[in-house]
Amino acid sequence: MLRILSEYLEPLWRFRRERVRNTIVFFGSSRALPRDVAAEHLKDLRSDANKAGDASAELRKAIQDARVDLKMSRFYEDAMKLASMITKWSKQVERSKQFIVCSGGGPGIMEAANRGAAEAGGKSVSLGISLPFESPNIYNYPDLSFEFHYFFMRKFWFAYLAKVLVVFPGGFGTLDECMETLTLVQTKKLEKELPIVLYGRSYWKKVLNFDALVDHRVLDPADLNLFTYCDTPKEAFDTIKTELQRIYP
Repeated sequence: MLRILSEYLEPLWRFRRERVRNTIVFFGSSRALPRDVAAEHLKDLRSDANKAGDASAELRKAIQDARVDLKMSRFYEDAMKLASMITKWSKQVERSKQFIVCSGGGPGIMEAANRGAAEAGGKSVSLGISLPFESPNIYNYPDLSFEFHYFFMRKFWFAYLAKVLVVFPGGFGTLDECMETLTLVQTKKLEKELPIVLYGRSYWKKVLNFDALVDHRVLDPADLNLFTYCDTPKEAFDTIKTELQRIYP
């Protein structure tokens, strides 16, 4: 009980001290790589294959995986650019209406979001979780960086301050966070209006067949209006800005 209480009171105190009232939450894969890192890794593997003459099956598989990593690295770059655009725009509005980028504080898309905000000269929130295979990224803003023990308390803080949710391609964790938020919005357990952006239309259309859920009558057609697909940082930024100005004029 004390640990649960501390994971509520400590963030509450720090958010009040730093005057953080509104966040734009980024979800996405912890495995996404910066483009230069992914490109360099693929280059090294190809060099190894050339030296070997006849690449082993293991090396061929590694090269194939590295090609996928390089293709997926665009989402890291896009998340970083979008976070930067949001931070620069938010710094120009009234302090009480500023929107702070928020991530899970780890590597991949989370790092890209914190990095974009930092390089734009702004703060960002990092709601980390203690996991044996994930470490905080170096772009976390110290006074707004947390490490939770409980997933449910971490999710509470994601949802409580969020004014927009941007979901980049990801795996189990991203799907869990996205679906729980969609459920809260659908069932109106979140009373506020929360725009949700699914970033990367082709990825999400392939991974999640929402139309099939409608066809099988387990989802209402109107529920497809709970989210919007976007494919570029500018498209996502324009959507986010328009929605925020509509909801919070």
